[in-house]
Amino acid sequence: MRKYAVAALMAGMLAGSIGLAQGAQRLSAGGATSIPYGHLDLCKRYPQQCGAHRVMPPVALSDVRWGKMERINQSVNASVAPKSDQDNYGKRDYWTMPAKRMGDCEDYVLMKRARLLAQGFSASQLLITMVRNRGEAHIVLTVRTDKGDFVLDNLRNEILPVEKTGYNYVKMQAPNHSGRWVAISGHATEIASN
Repeated sequence: MRKYAVAALMAGMLAGSIGLAQGAQRLSAGGATSIPYGHLDLCKRYPQQCGAHRVMPPVALSDVRWGKMERINQSVNASVAPKSDQDNYGKRDYWTMPAKRMGDCEDYVLMKRARLLAQGFSASQLLITMVRNRGEAHIVLTVRTDKGDFVLDNLRNEILPVEKTGYNYVKMQAPNHSGRWVAISGHATEIASN
């Protein structure tokens, strides 16, 4: 009996240390949808970033992986100053890695995604996602984990489960193809907590 109590305590400490909520949720992918113009343009310039790939299971979330996610989210947020594409490039919407450490939401996402890919996360676990924030379109990075989906955002350093952001989820990259997008259907689906 003592073994079970210790195991339960350790599981609770792990969940607490990485900020996991009971019943974390996963975004539900719907059918194919339009590709944001800026992403379509990025794919024309860098086709190697926008191809088909193998769908991996959601990443097994450990303290080490959570720490990598936190460090990357916070370091990119701290190192990039907000600046619109119009002011930065003279274009309304231009997706690229942040030039001169300045960029807007999708530029932060591209840098975070590149750094997480370099740390061993797969493309199918890192989905660029369009949300509505107070009526405005906004781009975030959704990380698919075995504990649910989590959002890395340039508007906050804290990584939140999808259901805690207050955003309306519109569409995201297809898990099997970085150059295609799918609608986010209905509400997020609940993941059974282990």
